Amino acid sequence: MTDTFSGSTGNVDPGSPGDADRLRRERIDQMLAKVAKGDEQAFAELYRATSARVFGVIVRMIRDRGEAEDILQEVFATAWRRADTFDPARGSAITWLVTLGRNRTIDRMRQHREELLGEHDASEIADEAPTPAVAAESSQERRRLEWCLDRLEPQQKSAIREAFFTGATYSELAQRLAVPLGTMKSWIRRSLMQLKTCLEQ
Repeated sequence: MTDTFSGSTGNVDPGSPGDADRLRRERIDQMLAKVAKGDEQAFAELYRATSARVFGVIVRMIRDRGEAEDILQEVFATAWRRADTFDPARGSAITWLVTLGRNRTIDRMRQHREELLGEHDASEIADEAPTPAVAAESSQERRRLEWCLDRLEPQQKSAIREAFFTGATYSELAQRLAVPLGTMKSWIRRSLMQLKTCLEQ
């Protein structure tokens, strides 16, 4: 996968890489704007055009290709769900996607760090608990997520739970549920799309 577009540089002087980059950024911005309106084809094009770059950022941070693939899927599920929050005045779409990737990776690394800490160590860390209002909102979102998860097929529900709540990779999930790796990836992708649709209802 590369961050290029067929036909997007046809009228650009080959000696003007700055213009080509600008056109690519504008094309990606337009894709994300269409995604915000629910355009699935634009979402597929956005994924093809940007996933390699976002994945590169993630894998350099976490240094685990399997886990980086998991995070990449989460990032694009978030992008599909939150595309309408993108503000081109604050930066390009690719920058927004890369930022989502970095933030999600940092969250995953922090999660791993906390899992490695014992109760004694954890008690010495500064309290970062959310405010009551944030906690209430998070609780409501969690209940909605649980309701949507219950609407998935049992095996898909199990796979999504493992992926999100234990950080398991595709390979680990495939082994645990005794299914081919390709099948597991299809389950996760299909389930994320179903969850997205359910959460937006």
